[in-house]
Amino acid sequence: MGYAQLVIGPAGSGKSTYCSSLHEHCTAIGRSINIVNLDPAAENFDYPVAMDIRELVSLEDVMEELGLGPNGGLLYCMEHLEDNLDEWLTEELDNYTDDDYLVFDCPGQIELFSHVPVLRNFVEHLQRKNFKVCVVYLLDSQFITDVTKFISGCMASLSAMIQLELPHVNILSKMDLAPRKKDIEDFLYPEPQVLLSELNQRMAPQFAKLNKSLIELS
Repeated sequence: MGYAQLVIGPAGSGKSTYCSSLHEHCTAIGRSINIVNLDPAAENFDYPVAMDIRELVSLEDVMEELGLGPNGGLLYCMEHLEDNLDEWLTEELDNYTDDDYLVFDCPGQIELFSHVPVLRNFVEHLQRKNFKVCVVYLLDSQFITDVTKFISGCMASLSAMIQLELPHVNILSKMDLAPRKKDIEDFLYPEPQVLLSELNQRMAPQFAKLNKSLIELS
């Protein structure tokens, strides 16, 4: 049985930096790990790339040949990956044993882990190949410094949890860049009624019922 991490999160949240740091840590303790690039737009890597989606499809080529923009081109690339799970991915996975640990560095387009089924189908393929998979969701700590951003981040993470239905770990990244760490600490163990009060102060009265529902979910 193999093991895998799916590293997801919004663009710029530090997914590749996390993968690089994880590789350095595992190398230091003598543990084998394989980082897989699933971003067809990626160019530079701070870690050895064990598998690379760009060997199958490149965002630059798709944009040039099909006249698509970056977002549409990336979705096309991921759908092309989905169409080739039984060929390209299976062939690549055959190079690894049951003891290998794979970490998939995913694109940051939020649709891929919120409502488009590409990553869910990707995970199901891994599971059929006898991989145990978990999700690591990264969120830039600079974007939860007020109540509205905090709720937005929680909802995005919850959407990914529901869509992928996997063991899920949330990580706040870039803590060293946060302007006021105290603002973040207030949201680590939030008081629901305080959050609700702040939301109601920030938003129009007609959103009070929605705010209450969001707080109960988060």
